[in-house]
Amino acid sequence: MKFIHYLEKIAGIDIYGVISFAIFGLFFIAMLTWVLKSDKKVINDISRIPLDN
Repeated sequence: MKFIHYLEKIAGIDIYGVISFAIFGLFFIAMLTWVLKSDKKVINDISRIPLDN
């Protein structure tokens, strides 16, 4: 692929991969923490939103 050769020539491009992985990891950990700490009634109410009219 020619695209990879262009990315290899850009200085400091590797930091974008690290930053995107860190953002994903922080978001995943935040959502997991929210789900584990939230009340079961709140989760049940949220799960029923698509069914309510």
